[in-house]
Amino acid sequence: MFSKDVAAGVRLGLLEERHAPELHELIDRNRTHLRQWMPWLDWNTSRADSRAFIRGSLERFVSGNGFDAGIWFEGVLTGVIGLHYINHNSRKTEIGYWLGQDFTGRSIMTKTCAALLEHCFEDLKLHRVELACATQNLKSCAIPERLGFTLEGTARDTEWLYDHFVSHKRYALLESEWRNVRNLKL
Repeated sequence: MFSKDVAAGVRLGLLEERHAPELHELIDRNRTHLRQWMPWLDWNTSRADSRAFIRGSLERFVSGNGFDAGIWFEGVLTGVIGLHYINHNSRKTEIGYWLGQDFTGRSIMTKTCAALLEHCFEDLKLHRVELACATQNLKSCAIPERLGFTLEGTARDTEWLYDHFVSHKRYALLESEWRNVRNLKL
């Protein structure tokens, strides 16, 4: 199983079915906050939906095609980060993440993302990690920028978000660049 200590009080761990009630509760408490940027809230409205999401993530993990990990801060589930897929031939992946509102502004996501990058480049031996953020989601865009990602462009009107389209900034970090930024003080 995937588990990683990130920083004092912060730990990453593969989501398991037993986490479904806790995940559902976190999502429910943060629906208004998450709705600004996450398009899947209408598809995740029950514990059973959270359990199905976790099952799908575990299937991707077992098949070597990505996973979703819970972010725990002082023992409390605070958010999710994961690899949407792993393209083994091209040695690349894409990171996605979200954090409950009460836990933002503490560098939890930046540190967690750095830990996942370490896993991607050191353990999985990937060459490229991609990340997309809604152009107006300034807090989310700040994370890849802090971590040395290169902004490669903007995908216009790329995602339907309930009642409107949003554009995404597309970032990427290469293995050679990771070696230059992995010692950042976060």
